[in-house]
Amino acid sequence: MAIGDQQDVGVEPTISPPSRAEVLAQLERIRLSTEFDAPDRDRKFLAYVIEETLAGRGDRIKAYSIATEVFGRDSSFDPQTDPAVRIEAGRIRRALERYYLVAGRSDPIVIRMPKGAYVPTFESRAEKQRAPFMESGTPPSEAVPVGWHERRRVLLGAAALACGVAGLSAGFVYFSGDDGNAANRPNIPKVIVTPFEDLSGTRQSAMMAQGLTDEVVSNLAKFKEIVPVTGNDRLQTSGDHAYALEGRVRLEGERLRLVVKLVQRSDGAIVWANTYDERLQSGDVIDQQARTAAAVSSAVAEPYGAVFQASAAELRHSVPEGWQAYACTLTYYDHRGDIDPQSRRSAEDCLQRATRQFPTYATAWALLSMSYVDALRNRADPAASPGLLEQAGEAAARAVDLAPVDVRALEAQMLVLFARGEVDAALAVGARALAINPNDSELAGAYGLRLAQSGQWDAGCKLLSDTTERNLGQTGAFEGALASCAYFAGDYVTAERWARLANPHASPADRVLLLAVLGKLGKTDQAQEERKWFEAHAPAFLGDLRQTIAAQLHRPEDQHRLFDGLRAAGVSVPEAEYQQAGTASAIR
Repeated sequence: MAIGDQQDVGVEPTISPPSRAEVLAQLERIRLSTEFDAPDRDRKFLAYVIEETLAGRGDRIKAYSIATEVFGRDSSFDPQTDPAVRIEAGRIRRALERYYLVAGRSDPIVIRMPKGAYVPTFESRAEKQRAPFMESGTPPSEAVPVGWHERRRVLLGAAALACGVAGLSAGFVYFSGDDGNAANRPNIPKVIVTPFEDLSGTRQSAMMAQGLTDEVVSNLAKFKEIVPVTGNDRLQTSGDHAYALEGRVRLEGERLRLVVKLVQRSDGAIVWANTYDERLQSGDVIDQQARTAAAVSSAVAEPYGAVFQASAAELRHSVPEGWQAYACTLTYYDHRGDIDPQSRRSAEDCLQRATRQFPTYATAWALLSMSYVDALRNRADPAASPGLLEQAGEAAARAVDLAPVDVRALEAQMLVLFARGEVDAALAVGARALAINPNDSELAGAYGLRLAQSGQWDAGCKLLSDTTERNLGQTGAFEGALASCAYFAGDYVTAERWARLANPHASPADRVLLLAVLGKLGKTDQAQEERKWFEAHAPAFLGDLRQTIAAQLHRPEDQHRLFDGLRAAGVSVPEAEYQQAGTASAIR
């Protein structure tokens, strides 16, 4: 289907063209969507031509100006012999087409880049094309949104296509009756989102119910650890690890109440429920709707969320045939940070088997990479391979190659780059992943910590704090990170409190901070107990402090401050290393 076909995208001529603010808002919506499958250079390309057009400089948009101002090519660029701009423009057109067929099907503004030109066009959808319900005698609480079934067909078809082309980890097994490769896709939980019920029966409440449903579906699709299904489709969704997400919307004046529950399809058990009460303000309705939907999707689908917890509880007892690969991902999260080398190796072996059985399972490749990075960071497993960083890089590259917009794959890539010392590149990947799915607290926490460790303490710690507040189940990692934030802010009392709240079986990399905190607080007896722990569980960890700390803290001044605490705690820090960090800190 071509974007130029008005029947496909529902665009009609309007008297008033969209405003500059509306176009820029639509551009941001497109750029942040996972369905706009384009690399960073094409996102910059699109932003450039839109901004130039809005500024009245559309006549200046040529292949030469794009190549030199967007791609950084020099003045020798010849568009007649170098097709780079034409190739990238074609990718943008295809990415826009995909976006408007899936996530942007109901967006108010349609942006096109006509073939044979680089100047974009902007059109508003006719209001009647965006009516929230069918015109019938059906009560609002029972009505079906206009185009809901068609939208479901397009969404699932596009998702299945993406899974086949990009190797995403979504595993749409039950949609692939004609696909001979279905057996090579792992089972993962399915979440059926039924249209949220409107209890108030007004046009505004009906629009709110539909809007919240659509927003939740859009947000759930960003989490590749589940398969979101729209409508009441019952195709193979009544068995184990299939859930229904149901919601009821009540709107009274400025008060909005959304009651949501997650139901186990096999027995009807309610595994999670929550109520969201909001007071709507004029001009803020759409933003509030988006924030509420984001909270719901995050609580349901992120690692350690409701689906994770319900599935983990079931799979701890027995793992049904065909669910072993998914169980491996749960095992990784469940034993993450465990100081027992055997637990780490068991989770790692499980993920290796999963990647052999399902070589296009991007999530398993990403978590395998992350398990290697964990082992390298903690250095508590004498049996760990000496080539862990190389193995981590290979696994992360495979994950990103299979699923370029999967935030778990990008998170793995970020961690590998940071471990290599390629800090700027790591943070760039983390920022892109966060833009794709800002509601994934697992990713947000990992990115926030690396921001902080790179020296951007204010921004990183703010993100960590916000993430900790909304995270449902992960313990230890976020508290340990906040302990670092407090330590480098000079608040050692708070740092100790956060460090104590972290997992009591925390890894050496996390416990070393507690040792430094105790040194700063002058708690020598407790510091001695911590040193004994290292002697018993990670004897080699404190023997190579310079390399260990440099891998976590980018700035010499931060390394020097941590050395100060460790020396006060009685840790033997070689004078040469201490002075080297101090000298580098002074130079900077």
